[in-house]
Amino acid sequence: MDEYNRFVDWDKMDVTVQSQDAKELTCTEFQELKQLARQGYWSKNHSLRAKAYHKLISNIPCRTVTPDANVYRDIVVKIVGKRNSSSLPLPEFVDNSLVPTYCLNAEGIGAVRKIILCIANQFPDISFCPALPSVIALLLHYSKDEAECFEQVCRILACNDPSKRLIDQTFLAFESSCMTFGDLVNKYCQAAHKLMVAVSEDVLEVYSDWQRWLFGELPMVYVARVFDVFLVEGYKVLYRVALALLKFFHKVRAGQPMESDSIQQDIRAFVRDIAKSVSPERLLEKAFAIRLFSRKEIQLLQMANEKALQQKGITVKQKSVASPKRQNVHLAVHAENFKSEIVSVKEMRDIWSWIPERFALCQPLLLFTTLEHGCSLSRFYSHSEGHEPTLLLIKTTAKEVCGAYLSTDWSERRRGGNKLSFFGTGECFVFRLQPEVERYEWVIIKHPELATTGSEPENHASPASSTLCSSSVPSDPSDRLSPFLSARHFNLPSKTASMFMAGSSECIIIGGGDGQALYLDADLNHGRTSHCNTFNNQPLCSESFQISVLEVWGFRDTMNG
Repeated sequence: MDEYNRFVDWDKMDVTVQSQDAKELTCTEFQELKQLARQGYWSKNHSLRAKAYHKLISNIPCRTVTPDANVYRDIVVKIVGKRNSSSLPLPEFVDNSLVPTYCLNAEGIGAVRKIILCIANQFPDISFCPALPSVIALLLHYSKDEAECFEQVCRILACNDPSKRLIDQTFLAFESSCMTFGDLVNKYCQAAHKLMVAVSEDVLEVYSDWQRWLFGELPMVYVARVFDVFLVEGYKVLYRVALALLKFFHKVRAGQPMESDSIQQDIRAFVRDIAKSVSPERLLEKAFAIRLFSRKEIQLLQMANEKALQQKGITVKQKSVASPKRQNVHLAVHAENFKSEIVSVKEMRDIWSWIPERFALCQPLLLFTTLEHGCSLSRFYSHSEGHEPTLLLIKTTAKEVCGAYLSTDWSERRRGGNKLSFFGTGECFVFRLQPEVERYEWVIIKHPELATTGSEPENHASPASSTLCSSSVPSDPSDRLSPFLSARHFNLPSKTASMFMAGSSECIIIGGGDGQALYLDADLNHGRTSHCNTFNNQPLCSESFQISVLEVWGFRDTMNG
C-alpha cells in the first residue's frame, strides 16, 4: 500500500481499506470485470483498487498522441513555476467548480490544481469540463505521483472510442447530457419528477445539477464505488446512479417541508449526507434495478438533444459559455408573454416539464383557439399544420381540463389518403389537469417488454387501435423527433408502433398509453373519451363531454431571437 499513499490522509479514509488482505485482479473479460466492479471486489483494498484503475485506464483506446507522465514532468515547472499550488487559478472550463478534497492530504490538494493547469495546456480543445477536478482528486488517491495521475486523466480525456463516452468536455455535450438526464427522469422517476415540478419554477434547472451530485457532493466512499463501475461500463452508469439518488431523495423527503429556499440546495445537502440513509451497496443496487433502454438508445437521445442545441445556436464557440454569466438555456414559460383561456402559467409550466427537454427550450405559441378561429376542423388543421410538435388543450363545459402532447405534424394524416390512419411516436401522451393532474403515456413506455414481442400485442393497444388500423408511418421520424422513442428502434410492427394520433375530415382520434383515448367530432363542439382503467383509476375526463374552449399551441424558438 505504501506506493499509493503519497497523497492520502489516512485519518479521513475508510479504515476497512487498510485492513483487508491484498488480492489480485487477473480477469480480462468484460462481463467478469463488470460483475466484480458492481460487487465492489477491489473497493476494500486501497492497493488493489489502484492497480485495477491503472489496468482499466490503460486499456482505454486513445488518440495516437496522448500526453503521458513524461510530458507532465517536462511541462509542470514551466506552467506552475514557483507559485503556491493551493492558490493557483483554475481554467475557465471547469466553470468555478468546487475542487473536492475527499481524503487528500495537503500535498494532494495542491497537486489537483497543478494537474488541472497542465491538462489545460495539453488539451486546448476542452471548453467545458466541470467534472475534471473531481476525477483528478479521486485518481490522486490511487496514484504513485502527480505524473501518473496526469497520464491516467489524459487517457480518459483522449478516449477515441465513439461507443465509449466518458467525460463531457464541451458546453454542448454537458448541456445535452443535462437534457438527456431530464428526459430520463421524466420517463423513469415520475414520482420524483412530480415533486420537482411542484417545488421548482424551472425543473430543467434542477436537473442541470445532476453531474454535481456525482462529482462534487457524493462522499469519497460513494463516488469511488461509482467510479469503479464507470471505468468498466461507461457513461450510462452516471445516469443510473443520478436517477437512483433522485429516487432516494424523493423517498426520504416526500411530504416533508423543504430545508432551504431551493430544491437544488436540498438535493445537494441530501447527497452530501447520503450515508445517513443509504449505503454505497444499496445505492448501486437501486441504480442497476432501474429499467432503462439500451446504451444505444441513450446515445441516440443524447445526439437528438445536441442537435436541438446546435440548431438554437448553443455551441462551444460562444464566449459566454465558460463564464459564470454564461447564457442560461433552461427556460420556463414566460408569464408576461403567456395568455390562455384554459390553463394558468403554473399549469403550462407543469406541462412544459413533461415534454422532451429539447422542446422545453422553446416558448409556447398559440396557433389556434376556438374562441377566435371558430370550431371548424379544417381550420384547426390549416392553423396546426407545419408545426411539430404541438400541444392540444381542451376545457369542457364541466370545467374539466385535459389535453395531449403530439409529436408529429398533422399533415401526416394525408399519407393514408381518405383512410383514417394513425401516426405519431411514443413521445406522445395525453394528460388531465382538472380536477386532478395525471399524465398517461404511450403503452410501450410503461411496458417496455412489449417492444421485444414479434407479434402485435392487440390486448395492449390503445382503444382506438381495436377498431381502426394504421397503414402509414412518418417517413423519417428521426429528422424531427428524438430517435429515443422512434418506432423504427423498436422490434414492433409499424402498425402498432405508430398508433397514437389520427385525423380525417370527420374526426380526430388521440390514443393514450394507459388505455386512455380522446375522440373529437368534426365541429369541435363535442368529444368523448375511452378508458380501460387498467393501470389508473381516474379517466381523462367525462366519457362524453361538450367543449367550452379548445387551443392548439406550437413551440417558438426564442434562443435565436
